[in-house]
Amino acid sequence: MDTGPILVWLRQDLRLADHPALDSALHAGTEAIPVYVLDEDSPWPLGGASRWWLHESLARLGAAMAAIGGRLILRKGATAEELARLAADTGARAVFWNRRYEAHERALEDRVTNALRAGGVETRSFPGNLLFEPGSLPTKGGGEIRVFAAFWRSALSLPPPAFPLPAPERLPGPTRMAARPALDDLGLVPCGGRTAAELADTWTPGEEAARSRLDGFLADGLEVYAARRNHPALGGTSRLSPHLAFGELSPRQIWHAVAARSPSHGAESFLREIGWREFSYFLLAAHPDLPSVPIRTEFAAFPWQSDETQFAAWREGRTGFPIVDAGMRQLWRTGWMHNRVRMIVASFLIKDMLMPWQAGEAWFRDRLVDADLAVNATSWQWVAGCGTDAAPYFRVFNPVLQGEKYDPLGQYVRRWIPELAPMSDLGIHRPWEAAPAALAAAGIRLGQNYPLPILDHVSARRRALAAYNRVRGTG
Repeated sequence: MDTGPILVWLRQDLRLADHPALDSALHAGTEAIPVYVLDEDSPWPLGGASRWWLHESLARLGAAMAAIGGRLILRKGATAEELARLAADTGARAVFWNRRYEAHERALEDRVTNALRAGGVETRSFPGNLLFEPGSLPTKGGGEIRVFAAFWRSALSLPPPAFPLPAPERLPGPTRMAARPALDDLGLVPCGGRTAAELADTWTPGEEAARSRLDGFLADGLEVYAARRNHPALGGTSRLSPHLAFGELSPRQIWHAVAARSPSHGAESFLREIGWREFSYFLLAAHPDLPSVPIRTEFAAFPWQSDETQFAAWREGRTGFPIVDAGMRQLWRTGWMHNRVRMIVASFLIKDMLMPWQAGEAWFRDRLVDADLAVNATSWQWVAGCGTDAAPYFRVFNPVLQGEKYDPLGQYVRRWIPELAPMSDLGIHRPWEAAPAALAAAGIRLGQNYPLPILDHVSARRRALAAYNRVRGTG
């Protein structure tokens, strides 16, 4: 390969630093042409919040590339056809990309390879989105690692991931190319029922913002991460997940930034969360239908219920259980929810309401700015008890006790349910038990300006355990 530019096909890697495909293209030729193709033909289409984030991320990446002499090319349509057409128009001699691990993305890579090689264009892929590629971890029997603890022990037994690559100082790119489609022509916004302004109040997408958030977390949050991570009012999480989901920051950058700090319980705990992301991708690679089909096959016969009225109450934060409603309202307003609260609301949907976990997975995938297919599906299967590394089926979170334990002063609930703000710390997680005089003094009219509970948790728990026991053959 010694003539013609190289196309760099972007997907889950919207960054300049630690970008193996881009770095290799720049070292292999004189001109690199980054291109993003919006291909709507996917079994798991982008949700509304993800579409907004993608729009903003592409805008910032394009500006960053222009600042160093390059240009981000956008296309919309069937990826293989668009890349083949662009290669022909530019005289590209090769197309480079960073690998993905979803079955439909692997199939797409095969189609792209076939279409390009038919035109004499070389293709090359690189590992760039994970610390460890699926299939790379040592196992005792050579089979699939089905438990996270064993997976993480195996991962930590390997040499550390390679150091991240630097961002290019210059990006020689095309000077004469059609200006269309422009970013606005992709039609990524507005998104599902929320305005861009609402999400922009909370988030700044892009590689620069990702690095700034990582630096801030390392300085102020890493040491106390283990102690604060489960308390939603304390802001103890990194909030890096959407930046990781869109590849504005690579896991290698995070790994080495954390490793450069003094060892601590917070650092160990935080890297385990990065490990959970890795584990999720290993599972998705092994189980392509992970977002819709339970890994434990007996759960295909689970007696799920269907109640659209209750499901709407859950989606909209009107269940009458304050910690659940606070989480769902945070999701609606910001496109994000604290991880502990995600587990609480997921348990409530699956085990209290007895509704299929797939419905929750789909709702989160549409509403989350960090809607990572692998992590979302793995986490929902974990709560449902039907994954490889599942929570015990008899663990049914009590939403009242969870609220009292992890939001003891009611600060999180008060932020997202302001109508309950006048309640006492002791009563805010169970307003239906408050004395009528206390409710009147707080201006709360249960069933009017805040709902009564849509179910009885004790009865719901008994029903869930009976259903789980039947499925597992113990009832």
